[in-house]
Amino acid sequence: MTKEIYRADHVGSLLRPAELKDARRQFESKEITLEELREAEDKAIAHAVKKQKEAGLKAVTDGEYRRAWWHFDFLEGLQGVEGSDTGGGIAFKERQTKSRAIKVTGKVDFDGHREIDFFKYLQEQVGDATAKYAIPSPSMLHFRGEIDKNVYPDEDEFFEDLAAAYKKVLQGFYDAGCRYLQLDDTSWGYFCSDEERQKLIDKGQNPEYLKEKYLEVLNKAVDGRPDDFKITMHICRGNFRSTWISSGGYEPVAEILFGRLNIDGFFLEYDSDRAGGFEPLRHVSRKDLVIVLGLVTSKSGELENAEDIKARINEAAQFVPLDQLALSPQCGFASTEEGNVLTEEEQWEKLKYVVDIAAEVWQ
Repeated sequence: MTKEIYRADHVGSLLRPAELKDARRQFESKEITLEELREAEDKAIAHAVKKQKEAGLKAVTDGEYRRAWWHFDFLEGLQGVEGSDTGGGIAFKERQTKSRAIKVTGKVDFDGHREIDFFKYLQEQVGDATAKYAIPSPSMLHFRGEIDKNVYPDEDEFFEDLAAAYKKVLQGFYDAGCRYLQLDDTSWGYFCSDEERQKLIDKGQNPEYLKEKYLEVLNKAVDGRPDDFKITMHICRGNFRSTWISSGGYEPVAEILFGRLNIDGFFLEYDSDRAGGFEPLRHVSRKDLVIVLGLVTSKSGELENAEDIKARINEAAQFVPLDQLALSPQCGFASTEEGNVLTEEEQWEKLKYVVDIAAEVWQ
């Protein structure tokens, strides 16, 4: 398989059906076993795959149905990383998540991961479609994690281990048959926000240093990957119960990401004026780099005007050739198990809408 461009794509997470939420609650209260929970997840994923294919999507996901969080669940599966309950969650506009955090308590490494098996189940279900899998970017372990300085007195050593661990992660997914992997990352969205950059500075962090280190780790992780292994990144601005965290155009990160990060494409959130204009796309110099425009919101069920979406695609095409563009919702529908404020029916309608508009634009 070559690195196919999916003109209609999506970020990955889907609203958890009521039956799956009930099963998770029953598991947490010890009413059912882990095996019974997995059976409920399997059934829900098989149904989600069917619905995605019915909507016309060619790359389908497991909806992240086996996770409570888009990032913590996966990161906790790395060696040297532990999850913990904390006194507070992550603050969004008007809402706050439940308590959860991660800590680096030992040397970071990869020696197998349960999500490799999760991917294998998805692969079994997709038939003639492509199994797409999303995991948090390596940057997120540093950005969201608390690192024990007794384990890593030298931060450069931590970044070296992180890059090496993720290189093994990517190889593990490839060996399992994965050919389309997405890295999800909120740090770059924070770097686009004056307010969030200042918060980092107030905490003693240097955003410019972090950008360079995160770029270095990412490029080391993806270096030497097979030619048929497609890797993209979703730049997220926060998504919890239809709220958000960061605002600001992509200009502060455009040159470093579009010009220096050696991946195959970017999912960019463009569903509101918080993301700014398309001018930063002028930094896309590679002819093989795909920009997936997140012009359809996942935060509400209302369908956008199709002609407005087409007009915005044409605007973006002034900076990047149309054959390097694609369309998607701006984010997943459920970055956490709580999900955004819309119905499952509206979710499927949104995905079909993306497919239909893309079919008209890229005939």
